[in-house]
Amino acid sequence: MVLLSFDIEEFDVPVEQGYQSFPIDQQLEISLRGTEAILNILRKKGVRATFFSTVTFWESLPKDLRNRICTDGHELASHGVFHSDFKVEHLLESRQRLNALWDGAEVRGFRMPRMMPISALEIAQAGYAYNSSLNPTFIPGRYNHFFAPRLPFSDEYGVYQLPSSVTPLLRFPLFWLSLHHLPLNLYIKMIKRTIAHDDYLNLYFHPWEFAEINKLPNCKLSYTVTHRSGEEMCHRLERIIDALLLSHHTFGTASDYISSLSD
Repeated sequence: MVLLSFDIEEFDVPVEQGYQSFPIDQQLEISLRGTEAILNILRKKGVRATFFSTVTFWESLPKDLRNRICTDGHELASHGVFHSDFKVEHLLESRQRLNALWDGAEVRGFRMPRMMPISALEIAQAGYAYNSSLNPTFIPGRYNHFFAPRLPFSDEYGVYQLPSSVTPLLRFPLFWLSLHHLPLNLYIKMIKRTIAHDDYLNLYFHPWEFAEINKLPNCKLSYTVTHRSGEEMCHRLERIIDALLLSHHTFGTASDYISSLSD
């Protein structure tokens, strides 16, 4: 099964890169535009996805857009309360606050911002059924999970761990930066080989990647982040969905996948 997921959050990359005064209203507006672009693509292709949202971003969304995410059959999961500030109590708080604003099924999953480490026990105590915070590879300056499990597993507390996909053997990460920078045909070849080997593909992106963040006034972000953002990234997402559909792979939400494991 193909699991597409999107970490919908405040666009705080400028702050992370030194633009401390980048306004929160603009952070939210950029991610709003990207979220709309993503939803249009998913509806056009007829596939469903999981949206890991911060409470801050979810509360900023117009009600009709929140309703659309529900009525189009997507899943809502937690990405914390804020993207750049985390406390353990935010695990339960974010799940409860998102549940109160969500007309779909109960919020069951969590992803830690920036895929940072999070206690499996604390995830279980906050009532989550799954956690998708593991990227089982080595990213210099970020984390080293090269020897962590590549495939989903149930941890000692009964919570399903859904790692982000990496290639077999070399564990090349197939996350958002790879789609930005690899030749598209190579990226498609890699994800198709990975799902053929694993019968599992978990790809994640962010809404601001699908906005024109390379054209922000008074804010020049790194090439690593802005390369192929906006319309070109929309085109690339459509191409990878088309390639996987053509190969007869099915798309589903994280909860769909967990349900399939217990069938």
